[in-house]
Amino acid sequence: MKYIISSFFLLLFASSIVNTQNDAIATGDRYFTLMRYRDAIAWYNLDSSKAEAQWKISKANICYGDVAVSTEKEVYFRAAEKAANRCIALDPSNSNGYTWRAAALGNIAIYEGSTARVKLCNSIKADALKAVQLNPKDDIAYSILGSLYREIGNISWVEKKLAITFIGKIPDGGYVESEQNFNKAIAIDPTLMRHWYELGLLYTYWGKEEQAISAFQRAKMCPVVIASDKNKLVEIEKRISGQ
Repeated sequence: MKYIISSFFLLLFASSIVNTQNDAIATGDRYFTLMRYRDAIAWYNLDSSKAEAQWKISKANICYGDVAVSTEKEVYFRAAEKAANRCIALDPSNSNGYTWRAAALGNIAIYEGSTARVKLCNSIKADALKAVQLNPKDDIAYSILGSLYREIGNISWVEKKLAITFIGKIPDGGYVESEQNFNKAIAIDPTLMRHWYELGLLYTYWGKEEQAISAFQRAKMCPVVIASDKNKLVEIEKRISGQ
């Protein structure tokens, strides 16, 4: 009888573990929605053998890194890259792995030297293009391309020539390509604040002030879905008011 009771509790415990694993990603998603990113990561890690869990770990690390104190940011961005790499290793056909690796590399570039940054620009472009090839409805990947092309467009012709001579070739593209990709992202999801905000920055760089204000006003109307959106709203108010 004692053996039967012990076996019953063992089976109950095993069942609990299985249920926890089955619910881990869904629970992580709930914490992500609440902007409790480290809790989300902990839950995703309970099902870390799945590609879905890994790209969501990458995404959560980026979202937390965006609002972390400056001394902690790099750690989370590099953790995001590692998780995206794991996603791609587990499922090379999952577009999200490439999207969030591109996002991670874009943040990591801040901490690198000039030569490494040029290499990262090429890697970011390759990953984002791979993502949209796998999933033409990946608005985040288009938005990343928009940001990349905007920054490339802000580099002078002389600086590009010097880069080719001493560092390496910077990817082709500029403000026109940036606008095209932001418009693609917006067409897929017009409610995401990032797309409009980054488009507003493009028009600011481009000297198109009226279009910039219009984009920032559209961004202001979008819901807050990640913690960094709150910071964007503060910046949007400054830009609209001309501060």
